[in-house]
Amino acid sequence: MVKTGRVAFNKMDAVTFGVPAADALKEEVARIGGQRIFLMISGSLNRNTDEISKIRNALGNKIVGEFDKMSPHTPRKDVIEASEVARKSKADLIVTFGGGSITDAAKAVALCLSNNISDPKMMDILNSTDSVKAPTVPQITIPTTLSGGEFSAISGVTDELSKKKDLFRHSNIIPNAVILDPMPTLHTPEWLFLSTGIRAVDHCVEGICSSKSNAYGDAQALQGLTLLSSGLLGVKNDASDIQARLDCQMGTWLSMAPLSSGVPMGASHGIGYVLGAAFDIPHGHTSCIMLPAVMRWNKKVNKKRQELISSAMKQPDTDAGDLLEALISKLGMPCRLSEVGIKKSEFEEISRKAMDTPWVPHNPRLIQGPDDVLEILSLAA
Repeated sequence: MVKTGRVAFNKMDAVTFGVPAADALKEEVARIGGQRIFLMISGSLNRNTDEISKIRNALGNKIVGEFDKMSPHTPRKDVIEASEVARKSKADLIVTFGGGSITDAAKAVALCLSNNISDPKMMDILNSTDSVKAPTVPQITIPTTLSGGEFSAISGVTDELSKKKDLFRHSNIIPNAVILDPMPTLHTPEWLFLSTGIRAVDHCVEGICSSKSNAYGDAQALQGLTLLSSGLLGVKNDASDIQARLDCQMGTWLSMAPLSSGVPMGASHGIGYVLGAAFDIPHGHTSCIMLPAVMRWNKKVNKKRQELISSAMKQPDTDAGDLLEALISKLGMPCRLSEVGIKKSEFEEISRKAMDTPWVPHNPRLIQGPDDVLEILSLAA
């Protein structure tokens, strides 16, 4: 049968790359017209570097509030706390500077503001997209990791009570502008930069290998994978290689094309959500561990698609799962669940919870129940 699909182009206005963040930010703020700016920033960058001072100097007296206490995995309570600060400051523009948890949080804050949400439990209404009011406060994002959330209209937020990650969706929560400046990433811890880079690789790979892949997403994700696989090794070999860092940022941007064109992710993302929300494993590390195992489990149904991965990584005759594991190993990242403290006795819980994630049902090889997830986990043990 002929594949069908629909690409809904997002509401992002611009992506600036290779320009100093402060300079690009001044231009974007002037274009958008923001007068009351709420900063959501990395606490470590704020305390240990002068990067946030550069942003403050660029924005001057337009800054009306700041929040630098966002925890990993974007817990609801932190989102609500940030929302209250933004609400009291009467912000008309949100600027983020930091990693993926801050990016996701800003998107959720925008929804909380427009829907008068002031309590973590009230965020349940954001799961019902039909009744959610569109955000009215625009966003500019300056990412310092490679998770790629700045290029999606999805906000991943962890419910601390259920230990489950919610995906809040609205076409208007995608940032209005993204600024890709490789220089601030020099401050990003190596493990975080490289592991989130594998998260971006995961976006590429699961998008390309999906049974619902399309030519539009493939073209960008394959180029993104090429940039990421070489760029990450370049950064590992020489942390000061600014071009390699920018290649990683550009590859991350391209990695989001499958998702933006309606291609679902698969079991690596689905199981990763459980490992992150319930076991506090960093998202980058979940992809490092699960992606090769999922590729091997899926190979019997998408071998031809996996060959595209090998070609993009410049080794067409090598198994894609082996190539990905070799890349992850060369970067010094964990490749096994045991390396991050996950015990085999916990596999059954992970398997049950994975079945409730949004991506496991879309895995290219049908996952019929927890026993299939157990097989994948055993490959990653």
